[in-house]
Amino acid sequence: MEELYTLEKEVGRGSYGVVFEGHMTRTGQKVAIKRLPCYNPECIELYLQELWVMRATAQNHVNIIALHGCLLQTGPRSLKPLRAGKLPPHLVESVLKGRVVGAPQERTPPPSFIKRRSHSTTRLLDRTNTIQVGVKPRDKSRVSDSTTPQRPRSVRKRSARRDEDQSASLGSSALWLVMEYCDGGDLNQFLLSRRPDAERNHSVLRQLSSAVAFLHKLGIVHRDLKPDNVLVCDTPTGPTIKVADFGLSKMSAGLTEGGLPRQHFSSTCGSDFYMAPEVWGGLSYTAQADIFSLGVMFWAVLERITFLEEGSTQEQLGAYVCKGRSGWLMPLGEAMWENADTQLCIPMKSKRAPPLPPPPGPAMCALLLDMLASDPDCRPPADQLQTRVNAALDEDSH
Repeated sequence: MEELYTLEKEVGRGSYGVVFEGHMTRTGQKVAIKRLPCYNPECIELYLQELWVMRATAQNHVNIIALHGCLLQTGPRSLKPLRAGKLPPHLVESVLKGRVVGAPQERTPPPSFIKRRSHSTTRLLDRTNTIQVGVKPRDKSRVSDSTTPQRPRSVRKRSARRDEDQSASLGSSALWLVMEYCDGGDLNQFLLSRRPDAERNHSVLRQLSSAVAFLHKLGIVHRDLKPDNVLVCDTPTGPTIKVADFGLSKMSAGLTEGGLPRQHFSSTCGSDFYMAPEVWGGLSYTAQADIFSLGVMFWAVLERITFLEEGSTQEQLGAYVCKGRSGWLMPLGEAMWENADTQLCIPMKSKRAPPLPPPPGPAMCALLLDMLASDPDCRPPADQLQTRVNAALDEDSH
């Protein structure tokens, strides 16, 4: 590793891997390096899918995170670059056989950079009146006995394994993805650490719509679009948005309509506050589920709608529906699955977090309602969305 890259510090951690800040040894260029330990076939399948998708984008779009290279680790001190277009045969075999092939059977101590961290449930905060509220309980057996209602852990999110289990299971086999480094953090951190700026928000919308149009044209359905998976490069001319984290994405091999993916998917995955109604309902879905997720993000960005995770002070951008006098916050997709006639109030001025941005204009509000339609076929496809976003923002600016 030292011959090619130098690791500096840990900058991020997810359910499956750890991200480091690093440098290319020869050029000194700053890069992000993600280590993905190959300790079970389910994780390996996600890693190979992410690698395949990132290779398919081939650094051809400024708003998609660029992959510089990939290294395969086969031993504690054995790292070698993975040739472009090639996948490690033993990892492919592991996915097909349902067991890790060629990995050491004994458990090895976790590396020093793996730290144990407890997983907390999620609690939401209405920023306008600063009272803690939860999501409507679906099952009394899943509600905490504490006075403050807490959000039950959702089975629809990524299957997050405990860090200690991951640490204990790490063998010597791992994939290291070397990507471009984004110094602005994720979209939550970038936007919420600054005062609202309409021009900046509009730039974010234009870039995101362009990125998703590009992905869908390639037949790639992201399936987990959310602010956490959007990174920002802060440049002198403004933020450059980068869609990242393709672990749950799929490359469509089905029928296409107008050059866009129309394959149907059945696995329920994603993150609660951005999932489309059809995904919440366990129905088959298409790339139009990405458009719904994008609509939630657009609405939250434009109106600065946020919630808080329990045990964290980091605000999350996300829109929701308030149910009943007790103020239970429900994800839009869940509320619309339960009632397809749910009326969304856009703009939602009463729920915005201060400092308040200007509300979206009539043209943008109309577009948001189309993107958040209960019927996937009523949502604009990605190739039309980019044009409509530009037209709506231009119309409202006049």
